[in-house]
Amino acid sequence: MMKFRRLDLFCRVVDNYGDIGICWRLAKQLVREHGLAVTLYVDDLASFRRICPVVDVAAERQLVDGVTVRHWRDQDGVYTPAEVADIVIEFFAVDIPPGYVDAMAQCEPRPVWFNLEGLTAEEWVEGCHRLSSMQPRGLTKHFFFPGFTDKTGGLLREAELAQQRLQFEPAAFLSQLGLTPAEIAATKVSLFCYPHAPVAALFDAWRQGDAPIACLVPEGVAADAVRAFTGGDGGAGTVVTRGALTVRVLPFVPQPDYDKLLWACDLNFVRGEDSFVRAQWAGKPFIWHIYPQDENLHHKKLRAFLQRYAGELPHLADFALRWNGAGNGAADDWRALWAALAAESGAATTRAEAWQQQMLANGDLAGNLLSFAATLR
Repeated sequence: MMKFRRLDLFCRVVDNYGDIGICWRLAKQLVREHGLAVTLYVDDLASFRRICPVVDVAAERQLVDGVTVRHWRDQDGVYTPAEVADIVIEFFAVDIPPGYVDAMAQCEPRPVWFNLEGLTAEEWVEGCHRLSSMQPRGLTKHFFFPGFTDKTGGLLREAELAQQRLQFEPAAFLSQLGLTPAEIAATKVSLFCYPHAPVAALFDAWRQGDAPIACLVPEGVAADAVRAFTGGDGGAGTVVTRGALTVRVLPFVPQPDYDKLLWACDLNFVRGEDSFVRAQWAGKPFIWHIYPQDENLHHKKLRAFLQRYAGELPHLADFALRWNGAGNGAADDWRALWAALAAESGAATTRAEAWQQQMLANGDLAGNLLSFAATLR
């Protein structure tokens, strides 16, 4: 990898935390594990600060955890070839500033240019992974797809993640978050979803259940349902118990603590792409709330993943489909769905652990990307 010393990564924040979450994890890993000098261009520093509190939202350029962060305000600007990195990544087909592309065309050798695509389990990805696209002025762009098979780029994963999880002490971490012994002993569920999720109906089912449940919700997530349940403003620190359900609102935590939250819970509701991938590395059962798309195209992506992951877990698959508005039957019967999922919990845990081992065999996204880049020079 010594032929590559610098890498520039361009990120526009569309899904508040998923886009910057992925890019931030990748940028840090490339610095720490591969010794690259990484510059992260990002347009929304406020969202960035929610997952990395040391970010200065007023700074045009800053160094954070070894990564140079530049505020990407617009498409204007003049760049020189000296400013262009050896590897240039546009995340999810963002448009790199024209001035930067002009500078790329003046470089010799030309930089390796990637479009790092979004994650999907659909089969067509294997045929598009690593494909090249000729660009003006003699430039070439390659498409790089994360994925779930050895014919894709794999999933984003730091080398030390497994060891960190093994050394983790959940009770101590949960106590630091303020959980009582009763909450720690209950079935613990983390809830991270989009606003349209049917949270209120699920809260009602949990409240009427027989077994205690502690639901841990980051501040601002499912805000309407949380306020309706608590009868208050739902700010961080709010804790309310009704029936079998305790809802505790947590402050929005930095990325490393979010991983710990996933490790500490018995079931994780996750959304988008970043938390979806982290739930898989947590080795715990999870329910995915996929980012909505026009004409319900996201339902096709959801089913493609569930076909790979939950083929022998019909209740988990059914619950996930209903959670995303894609199920059949009595979609409002959340109590029956929850009971069916709880009965499947042992098998779901076994499947989560086996899936993790399967994903490990595919290598990690950062290493796979750099290995492919080396073949292009």
